Amino acid sequence: MRDLVRRIDAATPPDRDRAVDALRALAILGVVLGHWLVSALVVDSGTVHAASPLQHMPGLTPVSWVFQTLAVFFLVGGRVGTRSYAAARARGTTYGQWLGARTARLSRPVAAVLVVWAVAAVAMLASGVGLDTLYALLKLVLSPLWFLLVFAALTAATPLVARVHPLWPVAVVLHVDLIRFGLGGPSWLGWINVAAGWLVPYSLGAVWARGGLRGRRTGWALLIGGAAGTVLLVLFAGYPASMVGVPGAAISNLDPPTLAAVAFGLAQCGAAVLLLGPLRRVLRRPALWAGVALVNLSAMTVFLWHQTSMMAVTAVGMLTGRTLPGLHTVPDGPGWVYARLAWLPVFAVALLVCWTAFRTYEQGRRRGSTVVREGVPAVNRGARHA
Repeated sequence: MRDLVRRIDAATPPDRDRAVDALRALAILGVVLGHWLVSALVVDSGTVHAASPLQHMPGLTPVSWVFQTLAVFFLVGGRVGTRSYAAARARGTTYGQWLGARTARLSRPVAAVLVVWAVAAVAMLASGVGLDTLYALLKLVLSPLWFLLVFAALTAATPLVARVHPLWPVAVVLHVDLIRFGLGGPSWLGWINVAAGWLVPYSLGAVWARGGLRGRRTGWALLIGGAAGTVLLVLFAGYPASMVGVPGAAISNLDPPTLAAVAFGLAQCGAAVLLLGPLRRVLRRPALWAGVALVNLSAMTVFLWHQTSMMAVTAVGMLTGRTLPGLHTVPDGPGWVYARLAWLPVFAVALLVCWTAFRTYEQGRRRGSTVVREGVPAVNRGARHA
């Protein structure tokens, strides 16, 4: 392990901004932990259905503020995509070649998930699993893929959107919400916000790539302004306080994104900017940096398989013939919360198994069979443009 840490640290160029990789890793891990904490599978008379503790315990709403970190991922994605495209043009790489390289690492692991779950769905139907149960499982697995579709679309549009000022998509979201909620307009208009809402942090990342977002003053302005806007919208405009969807709620801040979600995302981006300095200092430690680098090598694998890991543990628990607290029970009280926290390490072990089985679809096959030989070149290659 020490040799791996030393080799990763030695392979990292001095000018690599390690804090950017740390923000990406924190964003992915935040989503994973958030899903494990607010997604529950309840077993009732042989049928499995999804439930959320936020529906039964509104006091847990702050959990959604901590672990809904998608804005940070899009912020980093905008910075990385803009710098990568600029570097590709400087090398004479065509747009098609650049886009193919950028999307290949997304498409391979997604294809693996879809194939495995297609086979699993057929097997479950053949074994007599009910359609309601199958729907609940597939929804948990497939619904997070919307995030990758939006991210891939914004990546493809980087040459066009890299120069868009973040206030323009904010204005679009504002007007869509005014029509939907203030004037009684059609609900389908909200889907415009799927692109416009996530374009806000993505274009903010493009500003960062062009030399903007420098100084703590900018970070504080985004953090305070975004937080104040979120509070005002929740208290006086009727937006829900939860930053993730809650079953049964009239409005979801995330599906599709609302103005409150955009304001909250701006606050998160401000916090990310303020964290850059401390992260850079902390990541001078080789062991911490090695952990961040390894998470980044398999970020999409972790994201795509974390719900499958939770469901695998839930299914194995059903083999005991007992209803296990925090795993199969309704998330309606503190006891469920404490039990779920105890299950998190088990979910992590299951995710490690999935990572071992499917990480090569993201990293690609390289010469050499050890993690060292796979990991260090990836750190080195992405140093100047990732």
